Amino acid sequence: MRISRLLSPTALIILSGVVIGALAALLVKWGNPPNMGICVACFMRDTSGALGLHQAGAVQYIRPEIPGFLLGSFISAYIFGEFRTRGGSAPLVRFLLGALVMVGALVFLGCPIRAILRLAGGDLNGIIGLAGVAFGALAGIFFLKRGFNLGRSVRMPAAVGWILPLAMVALLLLVIFQPSFIRSSTAGPGSQHAHLAISLVVGLLVGFLAQRTRMCFVGGWRDLFLMKDMYLISAVIGLFAGALVFNLVLGQFHLGFEGQPIAHSSHLWNFLGMALVGLGATLVGGCPLRQLVLSGEGDTDAAVTVLGLFVGVALAHNFGLASSSSGPSDLGTWAAIIGLAVAVGIGFLMRQKV
Repeated sequence: MRISRLLSPTALIILSGVVIGALAALLVKWGNPPNMGICVACFMRDTSGALGLHQAGAVQYIRPEIPGFLLGSFISAYIFGEFRTRGGSAPLVRFLLGALVMVGALVFLGCPIRAILRLAGGDLNGIIGLAGVAFGALAGIFFLKRGFNLGRSVRMPAAVGWILPLAMVALLLLVIFQPSFIRSSTAGPGSQHAHLAISLVVGLLVGFLAQRTRMCFVGGWRDLFLMKDMYLISAVIGLFAGALVFNLVLGQFHLGFEGQPIAHSSHLWNFLGMALVGLGATLVGGCPLRQLVLSGEGDTDAAVTVLGLFVGVALAHNFGLASSSSGPSDLGTWAAIIGLAVAVGIGFLMRQKV
C-alpha cells in the first residue's frame, strides 16, 4: 500500500519536511558546509564555479544534489504518470526573474531552504531572511491580485522535456569522472562536501519527495497570505523541526547573530536580498527547488528559469555582487535595489488587466 494512501496530504508533506530537515543536518555531519546541508542557491553557485562560469576559487564543486533534485522529480513524475512536457509562457521574463532571484539569494548567502536551516542551526539571521521572503511573497500577491500573469503554457513534444534531465545526467558524469577542465576547490565551502554517493542519494530522495508533495518554500508563504492555506507552509515547519532536532543531537546548534558560518549580520541587506527572492519566486511560480522539481516534470518554463538561476550565479560572482562573511559588497547592495525595482516593474507590466 502506498504511503500516500496511509497519510493525509498534510501529514505527508510535514513528514517529508522533517525527513529533508534531518537529512540536511546529517549532510553537514557527513561533510557539507555548516548550516548548508541543503541550499539550492549555494549548490548552484558551487556547480557553476566548477564549470568555469565564475572564477571564485573557494566555491567550485559540482554538487551532486543539484542533478539529484531534478532527477528525483523526473523519476517520481514518470512513476506516477505526471511527466507532461509544456512551456512557452514568457520564457525571457522567467529567465530574467530567475537571475534576479539568485542575485538576491547571494546577497543573503542562501536560498529560502538555507534560511530555515540557518535558523535551525541557531543562526538568528535566518529570522531576518525569512521575514524578507515573507515580505517578498506579500509583494508578489499584490501583483497577482491585480492580474499579473506570465501567460498560458502549451503542450510540447515529449523530447523537449527530456533536455534538462539529460543535461543533469551529463553533469553527474562530469562529477564522477572529473575531466581536467572541471574545477574543484581546495579550500573554502567548495572543498566541504559529503561523499558523492551520499549526496546523490539524498538529492534523489529530496527531489522525489518534493515532487510528490508539491512543496515550495516561497509558495508556502504565498498560499498562507493569499488563501489562508497551511498546506505548503507545513513543509517549512517540518523542515525546521527535523533540522533543529538533529542539529541539537549532533551538537551543530550555535545560537546568535554573530560569528555564524558563511553568513553576515547586515540585517537590512539580509532582508532586502531575500525580499527579492520572495518577490521573484512568487512571480515566477516557485522557489529554486520548486523550479528544479518542475523541470523534472517536463516544465520547460521552469527549465528556462533554472538556466536563469545559473546565469544569476555567474553574474553575482563575476561582477562582485555576492556577499561574504564580512557583509554585502557595495555593488551587491545596488544589485539588490535594482533587482527589486526590475521585479516590481515586471509585476506592473505583466498584468492582463490594468
